[in-house]
Amino acid sequence: MELVTSSAVLSYFTKMEKDVANLYKNLAEKLPEYRDTFLSLAKESESNVLAVERAYYSIISDKFEACFIKTLNTDDYNIKVQMPSEIKASEVLKTVIMMEENIQKFILDAAKSISVLLPDVSWTLNRIGKKRVDRVTKLKALLSKTKE
Repeated sequence: MELVTSSAVLSYFTKMEKDVANLYKNLAEKLPEYRDTFLSLAKESESNVLAVERAYYSIISDKFEACFIKTLNTDDYNIKVQMPSEIKASEVLKTVIMMEENIQKFILDAAKSISVLLPDVSWTLNRIGKKRVDRVTKLKALLSKTKE
């Protein structure tokens, strides 16, 4: 799917983060040994949505809604926010690590694409994208401790 306006990028981001939060909540139930980590990541995704919405709605006007940006194609990021078919800790962790890395790339690219039109939102997305490294690091640490 091609995203050609800032509104489209932010709608996609919001849906993606809400889906990620729900995925982590489901994984917390399926893999109770990682419950705290998954619930923490879900809460962070929900906070990310609120932060971007606050930045966006504080400065948005019709002139920004209609402006075109450098097109982002969601197919370029291979983001699959879905429950892994195999609920084996190591496979789940590998899957969500790859998902988080792809999401981070999308967020940083989205921040660049809207930076001229919406600098406050771009700054917020940049911050979220850079913090995504911490999520990947946490998940990789869990994977290294997994004995499967």
